Amino acid sequence: MSFSPALADIRFGCGLSPVHASPPTAEAMLEGVTGPDEAAARYPVEDFATFSTRLVTRADLDLQRKKMKDKAQKQELNDRIRALNRDTFRAQRDWAGSTFLRWAHGPSGFRERLVSFWTDHFTAVGKTVILEYGNASYVESAIRPNISGSFADLLFATTTHPVMMSYLDQLTSAGPNSPAVARNNRVHGLNENLAREVMELHTLGVDGPYTQDDVRQLAELLTGITYRPRKGLVFVRDWAEPGAETVLGHTYSEDASLDTVRDALTGLATHPATARHIARKLGVHFVSDTPDPDLVAHVEARFNATGGDLAQVYAALLEHPAAWDPALANVKPAFDFMGSAFRALAIPEEPMTTMTFPLFRTRFFAPLAFMGQPWLSPSGPNGWPEEDSAWVNPQSVSARLRWAIAIPQHVCPDLPDPRVFVDSALGPFVTEPVRFAAGAAESRSEAIGLVLCAPAFQRR
Repeated sequence: MSFSPALADIRFGCGLSPVHASPPTAEAMLEGVTGPDEAAARYPVEDFATFSTRLVTRADLDLQRKKMKDKAQKQELNDRIRALNRDTFRAQRDWAGSTFLRWAHGPSGFRERLVSFWTDHFTAVGKTVILEYGNASYVESAIRPNISGSFADLLFATTTHPVMMSYLDQLTSAGPNSPAVARNNRVHGLNENLAREVMELHTLGVDGPYTQDDVRQLAELLTGITYRPRKGLVFVRDWAEPGAETVLGHTYSEDASLDTVRDALTGLATHPATARHIARKLGVHFVSDTPDPDLVAHVEARFNATGGDLAQVYAALLEHPAAWDPALANVKPAFDFMGSAFRALAIPEEPMTTMTFPLFRTRFFAPLAFMGQPWLSPSGPNGWPEEDSAWVNPQSVSARLRWAIAIPQHVCPDLPDPRVFVDSALGPFVTEPVRFAAGAAESRSEAIGLVLCAPAFQRR
């Protein structure tokens, strides 16, 4: 089993395209990840620095409303707050549209897939007003710029991001013996959610070599880190638990700071159990629900040898023969199905950038939810399931078929000839029954839908 350009696009990228050539080598795939991020520049998503101005505005409006006595002026402030909430909610249309266009026309499908993989690995959904809509900005600022650097840097960026801290209740976590708790009973005590998920999901794995005491010690070490809209990430010393903490046998300084937090996270990021956990997750996501143990071991060894250099970890994944088994195994999740459909159709940019929010919601957000994957909203911190069975059920399959037949014509008015599309979309994986169905369908939209719902398109 050896490198295949078509398989590179299907298994490791966003699917085949009639206008964008498949990567010629694994080295080219890696260059697409480590080089300039052309897709992000062409199809922008609001970064968190910009998004945070919405949080500042909301805080200012809330403060003004609290002080306001005049009913008419108070009502005006309520209207402004509702407008801000609505505009932020609807801005998700722009961010989702850009994300779809990156899948359709980005020069590196592998980069987009890696962003998706790490977004799921570091699942986070803001809980407070306005911040609940910050998921896309979280991805843009914490994940996308760090996918080809060190895993330690990626872990620090995600763990200390406001959306993650909000999601796992870190924003108000304070040491039970801290000065803040001692003088103010309204200050919450210790919260272990972030520390637990960092160990269980993000680094060592559910079966990793840690104890409940390690979780609590890490939680105590994390006390003091929080977020202020006007200041960004801050360390509030009064909230920090006094004394040194010991995590996995390593004792960290009593003089707590962001540097101490970074040291502890780096220790977890470079632990051998983390290498094993990440290697298997990459194998499951990109290759098979049951990846070849030798492939996992190969990726794990490279992670350990390089201290979690992610570019080298990806190189190990791509160079292993098991990665190029021509049998298409994994079922695409709902978003990936839509994104690869857009790439196969080479959709024009204009409909995705000018479509009204209600239409976008009807054509994309609602169908994604029916297919079991609402936009950037997993049901828990463990993210979306990888098992094929999670995506192959009556409701999901029915929703995919309805969408594939009805919606492409609205974003691609000039649908391609199905007899040409079947080859450009499926490449060497086209089968004669699918080719016949595409040619025999009663309408062009029905033919396109049948191709998009073919097993060879649904799997990778």
